[in-house]
Amino acid sequence: MSASPFDDWIAHDEEIVELLAREWERQTTTLQLIASENFTSPAVLAATGSILTNKYAEGYPGRRYYGGNQVVDEVEDLARRRLVALFGADHANVQPHSGANANVAVYQALVDPGATILAMRLDQGGHLTHGSPVSMTSKAWHFVSYGVTPRSDDPDQPGEVIDFDNVRELAIAHRPALIVAGATAYARRIDPVPFREIADEVGALLMFDSAHVAGLVAGGVHPSPVPYADVVTFTTHKTLRGPRGGAIVCREQYAKAIDSAVFPGQQGGPLEHVIAAKAVAFREAAQPSFARYATRVVTNARAFAAALADQGFRLVSGATENHMVLVDLRQFDPDLTGKTAQEVLDRAGITTNRNQIPYDPRSPFIASGLRVGTAAQTTAGMGEGEFVTIAGLMARALRHRDDDAELARVREDVAQLCHDFNPYATFTG
Repeated sequence: MSASPFDDWIAHDEEIVELLAREWERQTTTLQLIASENFTSPAVLAATGSILTNKYAEGYPGRRYYGGNQVVDEVEDLARRRLVALFGADHANVQPHSGANANVAVYQALVDPGATILAMRLDQGGHLTHGSPVSMTSKAWHFVSYGVTPRSDDPDQPGEVIDFDNVRELAIAHRPALIVAGATAYARRIDPVPFREIADEVGALLMFDSAHVAGLVAGGVHPSPVPYADVVTFTTHKTLRGPRGGAIVCREQYAKAIDSAVFPGQQGGPLEHVIAAKAVAFREAAQPSFARYATRVVTNARAFAAALADQGFRLVSGATENHMVLVDLRQFDPDLTGKTAQEVLDRAGITTNRNQIPYDPRSPFIASGLRVGTAAQTTAGMGEGEFVTIAGLMARALRHRDDDAELARVREDVAQLCHDFNPYATFTG
């Protein structure tokens, strides 16, 4: 099996060729349901593996510390222009290697060491860089955490949504220098307006971490935070369907501070081959076809959530409004942990990740939930019917988790589904 279009170039390295072939097979014969993953276009793959990987380019276009940057200056400028146009921003920085780097750069640029930042709790949907005790962010700044409302038995108001009363109370009590909106495990839309209002009330800056929803924003199916936030950070490899990396857009008044925090504050030479791939992805995301894709991602997630609920899983917050579904496994089976579910589904050819749910009694390593997403398999061409089928396959595997023969049969059904929807045979942009 061919691993990639570049096999001929690395054919002499049999070990790497074999590993690439195995990963190619894994990605194209099993279901990719991790909400933070996607399939990039062949054009993004080609740019990522391009000759630009050879060039060292510390600094910014027109202000490099090395010679020979005439071409990469144009590449980076093109990426910045496309990103500014895509989100309607004042300024863009495309150099962050990851969303985590982007977040830390914003803190460094805008918040004095030891100052207070208000952000979402990791165990209720936030990110490590939102001040988790295991992250260096909590050591350099003083984080105060907001969360979600308690679960409710009222079907019209199931709870587990951002508690804006709590956000406001904490902001008034602690007077943070910066408020961080955005989440990594939250299935509802995040309205930037109340965050802006609270930030203005207490004199705080507002950062929106849109790592998960950037592609949905670009596709017009999630509210844009750009008109409301002082700074917006994101990754380029999730719903935006680009290469692995990060980026920042901000208001013009913060451009110099942000750029200085990224380089030389956080990073050395940028990855210009990845920046070229980001430019490709930004162009793709500006096409009408991408808006149709983003709409399908959300529609598929809604169908997937309903089908999972029909199979007996409890949906955290009762529904989904973006690309992900956060599932509480305890209603399906009180003894089933997220760790066990992830491992069983792996054996059945279904790739997911365990995740804590709000107020989870289990540790992050064990967890009581699963986080699944529709972005990647929507790229592969799957629709609502396929996601209903996937929900049934997941339930079969978990109900028969001790039956190796049944798990093998589920894996066969998964393989057939993936054969019918190969991402690189059906990719249409």
